[in-house]
Amino acid sequence: MGVLRIERSSLRHWATRPMGAAWRAFDWQLTIYALLLASIGLAMAYSNSDDTVLQGGSTFLRGLMWAGIAIVVFTAAAVFDYKWLKTLAWPIYFTNLGLLAVTLAIGKGVGGASRWVSVGGIQFQFSELAKILMIVVLANYLSRRERKLDSLTSILGACLLVAPAAVLVLMQPDLGTSLVFGAILAGMLFMSGASLKWLGIMAGAVVAAVPIVWTHVLRDYQKQRLLSFLDPTADPQGSGYQLLQSQAAVSSGGLLGKGLANGSQAQADLLPVQSTDFVFAILAQELGFVGGLVVFALFVALLWRVMTSAWRSRDSFGLMMGAGIASMILFQLVVNVGMVLGIMPITGIPLPFVTHGGASLVSLALGLGLLQSINIHQSRAEW
Repeated sequence: MGVLRIERSSLRHWATRPMGAAWRAFDWQLTIYALLLASIGLAMAYSNSDDTVLQGGSTFLRGLMWAGIAIVVFTAAAVFDYKWLKTLAWPIYFTNLGLLAVTLAIGKGVGGASRWVSVGGIQFQFSELAKILMIVVLANYLSRRERKLDSLTSILGACLLVAPAAVLVLMQPDLGTSLVFGAILAGMLFMSGASLKWLGIMAGAVVAAVPIVWTHVLRDYQKQRLLSFLDPTADPQGSGYQLLQSQAAVSSGGLLGKGLANGSQAQADLLPVQSTDFVFAILAQELGFVGGLVVFALFVALLWRVMTSAWRSRDSFGLMMGAGIASMILFQLVVNVGMVLGIMPITGIPLPFVTHGGASLVSLALGLGLLQSINIHQSRAEW
């Protein structure tokens, strides 16, 4: 109750500050870069919709609907006082685990997987939201222990916080998203100043555990997907088919591409999951090498603004939030593009903003909105 009284008192104090001046700290660059990436995602949804683009239920119209929801979520998160997240961290944590458990119990998916839950007739993937909620919880945990992170106990505590969510996601099964949790944890621990010695020992332990995970955790189809990138021609009509079609699409794009909605792989529907995990292959074919460079430049600019918000934060919670979001986006970017090009195993990780998927876009909007909240409310406290 004491914490709640402090937060309420703080809110009353800030209510006397001029809000208009605080909004000057709103990072327009961050917002513009995110909107441009989301617009590219809508363009790819348009391309994948083909002649059904304006029909109800088309990929493009669903993308527009989710983009509208994401804008509302982003605005609400920016207005929300982020300091309340510290008070609500434990309720957020257990709610997060509850949502993942519900997904396992009643979720639907392909091939017996349990990944999506129907909410009001709309399918939503709670594992995407779980990434942002876990960043919030970890940011609170690490910021409260910023002077104790040379201790193995504090580092293991962070690992134990992440482990239940990662395991629940792995049970869906969703290997890609569970790896994203690991990337978030590693990035936030590194940025928090945790002992490099202990982080190195833990990284070694993870590598040593790979044979155990391979033998006892991964399913046969997951092993085939992970191995297919080594020699996709060994099974060109089976496990290697998707990668071969992806590489063909990328290589045929040339410098400027074939033009939006003119990609042969997309229009002939030759590439599985071309609107989701492998959307970058269609983007490279239709927009070419130049289009791919533009996308990379926008991601670099966005990550720069995310980390700028983190470094400018006046408390370690804001720094950790920015580090977590940047780690998540960077890891997904590298792995998604890597698997499309055939230089990394196929793990089913979406390309942020560009991959068609409402849960991913809304969750990203929530994370970036909370970063804007940190910018706005910390600036407001100065007046």
